[in-house]
Amino acid sequence: MPARVRAAARHAGWLALPLALAAAATLPSVAAAQAVAVAPTESSAVAKSIRDQVGGKIKNFYRQRGYWPIWVTDTGVAPQAQNLVDIIETVDVDGLDPDRYNPDRLRRLIAESESGDPKALGYTEIALSAAFAELVRDMRNPRIDIRYLDTELEPQRDKPEEILRRAALAPSFGDYVARMGWMSPLYARLRTALAESRPAIEGPPVEIPPGPLLKPGATGDRVALLRQRLGLDDGNAFDDALAARVRRFQASHGLPADGIAGARTIAALNTNQADPAPDRRALLHLNLERARLLPGAWTRHIVVDAAGARLWYFGEGSEQGTMRVVVGTPETQTPMMAGMIRYATLNPYWNVPVDLVRKRIAPKVLAGKSLAALGYEAMSDWTADATVLPASSIDWRAVEAGTVEPRVRELPGRGNSMGSVKFMFPNDQGIYLHDTPQKALFAKADRHLSNGCVRLEDASRLGRWLFGQTLKPKSSAPEQHLPVPAAVPVYLLYFTASPAEERITYTPDTYGRDAEQIASR
Repeated sequence: MPARVRAAARHAGWLALPLALAAAATLPSVAAAQAVAVAPTESSAVAKSIRDQVGGKIKNFYRQRGYWPIWVTDTGVAPQAQNLVDIIETVDVDGLDPDRYNPDRLRRLIAESESGDPKALGYTEIALSAAFAELVRDMRNPRIDIRYLDTELEPQRDKPEEILRRAALAPSFGDYVARMGWMSPLYARLRTALAESRPAIEGPPVEIPPGPLLKPGATGDRVALLRQRLGLDDGNAFDDALAARVRRFQASHGLPADGIAGARTIAALNTNQADPAPDRRALLHLNLERARLLPGAWTRHIVVDAAGARLWYFGEGSEQGTMRVVVGTPETQTPMMAGMIRYATLNPYWNVPVDLVRKRIAPKVLAGKSLAALGYEAMSDWTADATVLPASSIDWRAVEAGTVEPRVRELPGRGNSMGSVKFMFPNDQGIYLHDTPQKALFAKADRHLSNGCVRLEDASRLGRWLFGQTLKPKSSAPEQHLPVPAAVPVYLLYFTASPAEERITYTPDTYGRDAEQIASR
């Protein structure tokens, strides 16, 4: 992906939203956009041009903002327009067809608008918005399935006007486009890695000799080799089709996408004309699809990576924190699913898995230890209305033999396996995020050690992020439930390739999921 796509391209002048609107947009939302009306800019010829030409699915977006443009100014085209076209040129990385969004037409319109003609600027503005909305809809469309515990998290095909409103409410629309703010930062980083890993070859191995710049209108043997190199029909003319292929190659290899084959472009074309790591590219593709399931960073959400045993949390347009976690073993895997964290439980009990009751607790009770002294109590059943049973009423030899499976829970306290808090997203598998007293586990390289739940390196920090304050129980009473002020999505995913600082980290496929999913794509 070109460097300028990754850069923060800021725009100025009357393109910037009014300060009151930006202040109201801590989290871009359709509701916020509808609540703030932008007064029509009758003095702007470009706004009048947009008003006269816009129609269809995006007309309401412009009407509600007084036909205020987001891609152009009243004198020319803003940088985010070129950034959008550069992204479109490389969407084959995303499994999409660049031609669906007609990048050649968009570049032509941008060039025609450099004259500053209001009618041309208005037409270009509308074309860019239409292409952008379609691109975002397609890029956000998931290709793999996970279990959604809440219907509000299930993927939706947003309306074009909703996509544009969310984008326009970003504090910097230029940054939003350059950083692909509609996608997760994890997706954007993996996408960059995939684009940079692609082989230079897009046709048969061909060596193009050095020489003058090759640009539209040129002819000759070197042009014929360039056409062959980029997989076009035989010929020796540098036509529009060749210019488009050159731009696409440049954009996907970090070169200025000007459609002119200079020395740097020719060198890139002549270098590395075979794929050095097809297996790794397949792995990047798979993990890109997993990251496609995630919302953009303007949505507050948590991501748990069960492969790398890490957690990230996002909001306000960027990653806001990360920590190590302990996740399920290969036998008791942490599942891929998404839910809403709705409350925290302070001073929690821990319902001990029946196999651990059999292996660890029953032998100690049979050896003469008191169940209460061990920090546990037995319950009548697994319902919310269960009552405490005397430990003496249970046949512990039958428990040890595996013929009786009583419910046993660990009492709250410093040594409780849940620690001081657990964060709940209701599900029928008993999976949640929780504190732990076993802090030494986070120093291990392999942290696949739990029964499926997610143990947190710093539960207090996550609690402060979720609630905006330090969580403290009101008393020593067990199971104190505290609703999250606004429910927060949590995604339990599985990344065997993921961003880490300035590189991509490849993680062992502990659960053995990759091969089957790659084969099924």
